Amino acid sequence: MKIVNVQLQNRSYPVIINTGNFQNLGRHLHSLDLGGDAFIISNLRICKLYGTKIKKALQKSKIRSYFHNVKDTEASKSISAYIKTITKISKIDTQKRLFLVALGGGVVGDLCGFIAATYKRGVPYIQIPTTLLAQVDSAIGGKTAIDLPSGKNLIGAFFQPRLVYSNISLLNSLPQRQIRSGLAEVVKYGVIVDDRLFRYLENNWKRVAGLDKNSLTYIISAASAIKAKIVAYDERETKGLRTILNFGHTIGHALETATKYSHITHGEAISIGMVGAAEIARELGILSPNTLPRITSLLKALKLPVKASGIHLQPILNAFARDKKFIHGRIRMVLPTKIGHVIVTADIPLKVVKKVIKKLAG
Repeated sequence: MKIVNVQLQNRSYPVIINTGNFQNLGRHLHSLDLGGDAFIISNLRICKLYGTKIKKALQKSKIRSYFHNVKDTEASKSISAYIKTITKISKIDTQKRLFLVALGGGVVGDLCGFIAATYKRGVPYIQIPTTLLAQVDSAIGGKTAIDLPSGKNLIGAFFQPRLVYSNISLLNSLPQRQIRSGLAEVVKYGVIVDDRLFRYLENNWKRVAGLDKNSLTYIISAASAIKAKIVAYDERETKGLRTILNFGHTIGHALETATKYSHITHGEAISIGMVGAAEIARELGILSPNTLPRITSLLKALKLPVKASGIHLQPILNAFARDKKFIHGRIRMVLPTKIGHVIVTADIPLKVVKKVIKKLAG
C-alpha cells in the first residue's frame, strides 16, 4: 500500500493506493467519522462486480449503504441526471449523517462531487475510482462538474473529497480501451513535468498495458503525487500552475463536444489533443526537435489515436469558442517545449490552430 497526501491544511486528505480488496475501507471511513449512511453513486456493471464487497466492508464499521446507479456515459453528467440523483438523496437523508461515495470512473466522480458540493451547501464525499483515468487524474483535486449541451464541465465547483481509495485490482475488470484512455493521462503527466515517468512509459509500455501490478503501482503513485503537489500549490487554478494539467485538453474537449461525447473516449480525445498541442508548439518554433516524434511514438505504442479522422473543422472551432480556455477571443493553451516542460500561452494565431486541426482531421 502507498499513500500520497494532498496537503490542503484543514482540507487535506490521503490518496490510498493498494492492490487488495476492500477489507480496510470501513476502518478508514470510521476514522474519518463521515457519518453512518453512505449514498453510493455507481453504475450497474461496477455495482454487480463490487457492490456486495463494499457493502460488507462498510457494515463491519456499522455504516449503512444505499446504491444509486447511473449510466456509464457522459449523459449522466446532465442537469436531469443531477436533479434525479439529488432528489433521491434528499429522500434517504433522514438521519442527517449522510456522506456520498463515488464508485466509478470520471463521469461518476464528477457527478458525485458536484452533488456533494451543492447538496446542503456541501456534504462529505469520498472517491473510489474504478478506472485508470480516474485513479491517476479525475478523482484527485476536487474539480467537480456537469455538462451543458453547449459544452463540457460548464457548471462546476471546487470541492475536495475526504479520501481517495485507489484499488489497483479493480482495473482487471476494465476493457482495454478504458485502460488505454487512462494511460493518455499518464503520458500527459510525463510531458508536463516528469521526463522520468515519460521514459518509464517508453521503456515499459508493454508491462503497463499488460496490467503488471508493480508497473501500475509505480505509474499511479507517480501520477497521483504530481497531481497532489500541483493541487496543493494551486487548488483553484489561480496561480497558473494547475493550468498545466489542461495539456491536451483544449483540443481534446473541443473534439468531445464536436462529436457530442460519442465515438471517442476522453483519453482518446486527450491523446489527439496532446499531439495537436505539440504540433502547434512546433509551428510556433518553441518545441525541441525530438519531442513530437517521442510523444507520437509512445501514444501509438499504447494504441492511442494521434489523428481525428472524419471530424469536421467547423464544429471543433465552434467548440473552441465556447471553451472556458478561450479567453477574450484568444485561445489559451498549454504547449510543450520539451518532455517534462510546458508553457501556458494565449498568443496563438487562429490560423495556426486551424492549420493543425486540419492536419489532425486529415
